[in-house]
Amino acid sequence: MLTDTLIKNTKPKAKPQKLSDGGGMFLLVNPNGCRGWRFSYRFEGKQKQISFGVYPEVSLREAREHREKARKMLRDGINPSQAKKAQKESASGADTFETIAREWFQKFSSSWSPSHGERIIRRLERDIFPWIGKRPIGEVKAPELLSVLRRIEERGAVETAHRASQNCGQVFRYAVATGRAERDPTGDLRGAIPPTKAKHHASITDPKEIGGLLRAIDAYEGGLIVRCALRLAPLVFVRPGELRRAEWKEINFDKVEWSIPGEKMKMREKHVVPLSKQAIEILQELQPLTGEGRYLFPSPRSLDRPMSENAVLAALRRMGYSGDQMTGHGFRSMASTLLNEQGWNRDAIERQLAHAERDEIRAAYNYAQHMPERRKMMQSWADYLDQLREGTVILPFQPKKANG
Repeated sequence: MLTDTLIKNTKPKAKPQKLSDGGGMFLLVNPNGCRGWRFSYRFEGKQKQISFGVYPEVSLREAREHREKARKMLRDGINPSQAKKAQKESASGADTFETIAREWFQKFSSSWSPSHGERIIRRLERDIFPWIGKRPIGEVKAPELLSVLRRIEERGAVETAHRASQNCGQVFRYAVATGRAERDPTGDLRGAIPPTKAKHHASITDPKEIGGLLRAIDAYEGGLIVRCALRLAPLVFVRPGELRRAEWKEINFDKVEWSIPGEKMKMREKHVVPLSKQAIEILQELQPLTGEGRYLFPSPRSLDRPMSENAVLAALRRMGYSGDQMTGHGFRSMASTLLNEQGWNRDAIERQLAHAERDEIRAAYNYAQHMPERRKMMQSWADYLDQLREGTVILPFQPKKANG
């Protein structure tokens, strides 16, 4: 540990000297007598160094305060050198909300799915930047932000208003961490925007009506690709986005399963879908048509893109099912409701639905949880749907539990 006495008594030499104070900070004593504070650190695997000024203009106590701030930035995943540069830009007037928001987006968007990132930047560009984008971020207070968010609320997009507020909060907290704002004003807005209503994905859960839906799907006169997607949807009950972006390399016919990588999943965790005999038959029918390409269900405009997110929904509408009756997401509710009624292990059902796992350590491994029972459940479910399609009345039953 350094002291002022030690620093003053250290005489310059022919070569620069390093006087360490610990924690990565040292005083560089140059041959010309200049004494400069330096902080050495590693960021993203690379060695870096930043200056804290010269002694005695910057005292030992002040240098230590700079060091602790820098170490906190590193703990928060922020490069102190970049933060210093940002502060200089702030002093020159480059501290507007939009500038900092785009900087935040650039830093963090690589860890998001492309669609998630696109939604965030589009939301900011459409609903936030036109009103406060040019304002210095440190001057934006809660009432001004609330007036911006209420513009969104007034057009009926309450959920979008809440999401925009969350994104703004992330930008403000990033600005605080990089020294360009004092606080995040979004915390003062709690309760200022009405809560969102719980989403309800319309679904058919009456067995007889399900039978009618399955027969309508079989009779669908649209393209084979969309018809195969419609037929597969109730057998795998994944989210619509996961279904339309399915790739042939994810299908393992030997293991009879579909393995979806974490970056495609809502919860960012790998997910495995055991494939029933009926699902395999659909894939084998589809393979000669799209198997040479990337996607199971490619866009009619380009084989390099998946089909539209509205393709299945539009097909349901063409079949006569309104938005209040059935949605692409409704196949999940259908399976969840009836599988629970039939007495299957609730944990196996939840795992197959790929619902959130709160324990992050467990989440890394839970894609394989309850797999024997899930395989049995998925085949039993497919057989049950066949019986409903044929018009047989099936009562809920208690399945035999899988071993292991």
